[in-house]
Amino acid sequence: MKIWHEVWDYIKMIIIVVAIVLVINNVVLINAKIPSPSMEKTIMTGDRIFGFRLAYGINLDLFGHEISKKWKDPERFDIIVFPYQYEENTYYIKRIIGLPGETVQVVDGYVYINGSRLESDIYGNELMDDPMAASQPITLGEDEYFVLGDNRNHSQDSRDPSVGEVKKDTIMGKAWVRIYPFDKMGVIRHE
Repeated sequence: MKIWHEVWDYIKMIIIVVAIVLVINNVVLINAKIPSPSMEKTIMTGDRIFGFRLAYGINLDLFGHEISKKWKDPERFDIIVFPYQYEENTYYIKRIIGLPGETVQVVDGYVYINGSRLESDIYGNELMDDPMAASQPITLGEDEYFVLGDNRNHSQDSRDPSVGEVKKDTIMGKAWVRIYPFDKMGVIRHE
């Protein structure tokens, strides 16, 4: 009888640990592997990162009841995580360049916001060869963001119509910590 009591205690402990891991993985963190060179030199191909789901607030659907609380809006130059629309459990990791209501255009390889060159954009590795859709002014809606990879000539981002402007409700979180490779482990700098 005593052994069954001990077994039951172990089973309860395992259930609690699994529940905690599931909550952390589905509510707090995004575990993402960087599949492409689009964010190099900031985040390298093959790196593993945690994104923080609660960076901009909480938006949960628990048993048919939506729980929503906004803490702050994404800011220019934040590195965000949003879903890759063609494959489940795959993510885009890009840097916010244009904010809601702004007009974005790429001219001669440089980003312009509302007609003025974005001088504070120090993240691009090089001038952009192809502005794609951003060769013409793109006016963002009140819930839209324009994103670019830091390795701009090797990035599928808002210039590409297959990605386009990122809707706020699709932003899953903010890139937070590099967890692999171990020698580069640490907080990801957004500035």
